[in-house]
Amino acid sequence: MQRPTDMKIHSSLRHRLALAALLTASQAAMAGTDIWFTPLTQSAPVVPANSIAETSSPWVTPEGFYAKNIVSLREVEDQVLSPGQSLIRVPGQGTSASMFDMLSFDPTGTYLFIPHETPIGAGCSRVSLYDNKAETILAGDKQGAVGNWANDFGAFDPSRWTPNNTLFLAEEWAGYGRVVEILNPLAPAAEIEHRVLESIPNVSHEGINFSEKFKDTIYFIDEFNSGSIYKFVMKKPGDYTVGQTFVLSVDAFLPGGGNPALDWNAQAAGVQRTGAATWVALTDKNGVPLPGISDPFVDATLGGRKAADDAGGTPYGRPEDMSVSRANNGNEMLFVAITSENAIISIEILDDRPKNKPVVSSGKAIVRTMVNASSPKNVGFASTTGVLNSPDNIALDSLGNVYVVEDAPNGSATGGDIWFVRDKNSDGVAESLDHFMSIRVNGSEATGMIFNPGNPLEFAVSVQHPQSTDLIAVPNGLGDSVWMFNLDGIPNQGFVKSLEKGDRNTNQ
Repeated sequence: MQRPTDMKIHSSLRHRLALAALLTASQAAMAGTDIWFTPLTQSAPVVPANSIAETSSPWVTPEGFYAKNIVSLREVEDQVLSPGQSLIRVPGQGTSASMFDMLSFDPTGTYLFIPHETPIGAGCSRVSLYDNKAETILAGDKQGAVGNWANDFGAFDPSRWTPNNTLFLAEEWAGYGRVVEILNPLAPAAEIEHRVLESIPNVSHEGINFSEKFKDTIYFIDEFNSGSIYKFVMKKPGDYTVGQTFVLSVDAFLPGGGNPALDWNAQAAGVQRTGAATWVALTDKNGVPLPGISDPFVDATLGGRKAADDAGGTPYGRPEDMSVSRANNGNEMLFVAITSENAIISIEILDDRPKNKPVVSSGKAIVRTMVNASSPKNVGFASTTGVLNSPDNIALDSLGNVYVVEDAPNGSATGGDIWFVRDKNSDGVAESLDHFMSIRVNGSEATGMIFNPGNPLEFAVSVQHPQSTDLIAVPNGLGDSVWMFNLDGIPNQGFVKSLEKGDRNTNQ
């Protein structure tokens, strides 16, 4: 494989110096930038499975993007195929038999971690980007097929590098809705250790992320119709094993007649789910459920969901991915994709600043609609016929700009899209939704978009479940794949110039 540094990165001394400075710069309050590319004007038409267009250039992008396929499911399987490997193909599961999902980098950008979204036997692959080595570092024992999940895992969707230099994986639609922590993700595969974090409630996990501002806080969501948004506050910062869980409740939701188990999509018409909000406790500081609240740690029934309903958590239609940044006023800001409502919400975390004491969360927040299907698109540029359809994943670049990745294609002949959310003043409400990229692989979706912390001009995206994923039916197919993009050749250098100022955000 070609080294990333061969992809025309650092093509000038100016870029090299700027990026070196970035890697040593401290994080600052983030704000979005103005648009720095010419947006697309339509979603891409799909191309035939396993055609040269699919395998060599599956993306339609603005001018100046360099793209390279860095690994495919076929290549990973070829390297790790053994009795213990977890990239399994479950008979009858079709394109769900084995999928790449939400990617994660180590802080240097040397290793890429790929969770396996398989019905049983879920695990994680580690890809060394410099020597083209893929290896499975965690694999379930596949006994979930007979209902035994003691040493098995299902449907790992998110992966997230932690401030403790460990790796989170979590179950979405199979298994017990658990969070699993790989304790030494850079160790030799035979020495990998992991544990299940029984302190974090069982839900359909997708978005999970760490606060930048509050070193004791983890945010996560329940990817479900009527799913809620949660935070976990550690009893001791850095210790993920004990803490208190809260659910977000919009203050006007219950007094306005809301029903936590039902109010999402059309059912929520007229019910207030934006505005002032409060984090409502589900447990005490030791993780013990509070009186009147269901046990959020029940495995088989995903107890966190019932606990959130008991506490009056505000529901949304399949909240999926989540990213964390800061508003230009210094407050922490969450961005959450609400898939079945075709919307992104922003959640501004309000802070207390007691005299001579550390800044803490007040327990209050403000929820806003950042963008939805009716938001203006490509403002100031040629319009697009593309539509926002099932926003799923969210990514942040080093300048705090938000990117939204769609869950599925717009139709049988039209590919899915990635959008740039233009919020230059960083108030949590977009001025424009700009058409950034489009995928033309039949039957696929893009997922797991993430910027490289070792090079802010690079980002990676997975192509998930294309028609060629079923490698038994299509023996020469590549299956799911990961593509790396480099922005060093973009004609509008505003993005690069902003990077050179030293602004940086690393929390995806």
